[in-house]
Amino acid sequence: MNLSIFSKLRAADSALQPLPLFLLRLWLAQEFIYAGWVKVSGGLSAPQWFAGLDFPFPVSLFPADLNWALAGMTELLLGITLLLGLASRVSATGLLFIVWVAVYSVHFDLGFAGWNQIEADEGLGFKLPLMMAIMLSAILINGAGRWSLDYCWQSRQQHAGLTEISGHQTAEQP
Repeated sequence: MNLSIFSKLRAADSALQPLPLFLLRLWLAQEFIYAGWVKVSGGLSAPQWFAGLDFPFPVSLFPADLNWALAGMTELLLGITLLLGLASRVSATGLLFIVWVAVYSVHFDLGFAGWNQIEADEGLGFKLPLMMAIMLSAILINGAGRWSLDYCWQSRQQHAGLTEISGHQTAEQP
């Protein structure tokens, strides 16, 4: 009887193991897709508040309108790839860069801020970007998980029986 319960728990644990990374990807993807959509759908000219920001190097080398357009398109594109679990580590790295620029340029001077920023929907301070950076770091370190296109691609490559030998791909011999 007990063995049956433990085996069912073990099976459930195995089946649900990919869920946390999937939920992280879903949450982060919707945040970045929305942020990118707001920027891109509002036009490619930077609003006044954005144009007056002090950006870190190398972002500071570009005009505000270009930064606005690039940020919006990057958030949108990498948000979609994160949602799909496609090139997830690359996506997480790019989005971490965007978060770093946002914290440097906007959020850090506003302080850590409390949870009331969520209730007020103000997005001030760097608490939320810090939490997003931690979540992106988990994806960067662990990959997208089993419920992703990255995993499907990797599984397909393994099932094709391809191995790399001295720089050439050859099929494994039975």
